Amino acid sequence: MIIALLLVLSVVIGIILGKYFGSKQKLAKRLLILSAGFLIGICLTEVFPEVYQHSTTSNIGFYVIAGVLLQVFLENLTKGFEHGHFHHHDDDGDILPFALLLGLFIHAFLEGIPLAEQKEIWTPYLLGILCHNIPISFVMGSFLFGGKAKGYNLLVVTLFALASPLGMYLGQYLQSDYQPYILAVVGGIFLHISSVIIFESNKNHKMDWTKISLVALGVILASIGHLFHQH
Repeated sequence: MIIALLLVLSVVIGIILGKYFGSKQKLAKRLLILSAGFLIGICLTEVFPEVYQHSTTSNIGFYVIAGVLLQVFLENLTKGFEHGHFHHHDDDGDILPFALLLGLFIHAFLEGIPLAEQKEIWTPYLLGILCHNIPISFVMGSFLFGGKAKGYNLLVVTLFALASPLGMYLGQYLQSDYQPYILAVVGGIFLHISSVIIFESNKNHKMDWTKISLVALGVILASIGHLFHQH
């Protein structure tokens, strides 16, 4: 229950930040880059070691690749919304297209499934999801609020906030043997998203010390979380 509340709270915090600071796109980009560094750190220190340790097949790497390809497909629906792209207005005002909402829901739902196996609350994996939820919700809050379809916007936020808790709930009914494969897919999703965020923000292939610092900070924070989790 506490984990579900934290997941919902991370979305609410991001929405509030987006509503009041949505015009500061640079802030959203920096939050995304920081979260990308954190996700890469989580993948290398937590997700992939656990996947390879607990999998019963030598072909588990294909599930990671499947996660990468799945995220490529989902981005055809979301049009890069999870990367901080703000340009998704349609003729009806500030309304998220159904395909975009579906892509975000699937993305968040899958991330929630491995949480069913967590024996502790503050794990690096959960922190990675929370860290990524806030900038995505920031973009969502910036885009939605101030528009016309208030009731629809509230429904969108509610569905997105509940996606990961619903995934966690479903994960409780999956056999433990399936969890490494789901985690491998999610790891592929994380790897693709974080890589795209980092490389997309590198304009003209010039050295951007702010971006490098944010990525490094994210990796350091993930590493610290990993060390504390081990103890």
